[in-house]
Amino acid sequence: MKRRILLVEDDMLMREFITDYFKKEQWEVYEAENGRLGLEIFEQTSVDLVVLDIMMPEMDGWSVCRRIRAKSDVPIIIITARSEDDDQILGFELGADEYVTKPLSPRVLVARATALMKRTEGTIGREGDTMLYGDLLVNRTAHTVSMAGIKINLSPKEYDLLLFLIKHYGKVVSREYILDAVWGYDYLGDLRTVDTHIKKLRAKLGDEGQYICTVIRSGYKFELES
Repeated sequence: MKRRILLVEDDMLMREFITDYFKKEQWEVYEAENGRLGLEIFEQTSVDLVVLDIMMPEMDGWSVCRRIRAKSDVPIIIITARSEDDDQILGFELGADEYVTKPLSPRVLVARATALMKRTEGTIGREGDTMLYGDLLVNRTAHTVSMAGIKINLSPKEYDLLLFLIKHYGKVVSREYILDAVWGYDYLGDLRTVDTHIKKLRAKLGDEGQYICTVIRSGYKFELES
């Protein structure tokens, strides 16, 4: 079954260029030339991934990202000509999973999209077991997280981050190590990305968020309170 991508990009040549690369890799591509149309397509069509430009007419990418994330945990890759750290932090705060700056290589974009989909589809943790910490249950086979029997909707990056912390249970891991392991060595963002995702992950875990401990000047660790 083909993976389905929604590409929202107002530059026609860029949109066609990116579309061609995705189609060569057997993706089914839905195209939108502005944010409002992109949101309409998203609401009417089931897609596996959204690639979203920021500077667009009618509705900018920030607004589209916010609207999509309010109702769905579909993976989102933001593409933009702006490379400022504050823009990247805002993108992650709104729930984006990847951030790619222009000029971009369509081949690299497709590779990042494929890697993101593999993580989303459960490539991580296929050894298949469940882990229980207080009321927090992580099922690596089903790729789900629940608390007291209620499913928690995590974005792909939040899920990867939680699994990484659990894998290093009781050990302090630095922000640098987390950034390299979860986002990749070629990621150009800064350490605030880690802090932003930790904050969002704690909020979603509720009372169980206390298991993610801040170790001042060192990093974070996942551990039940004694």
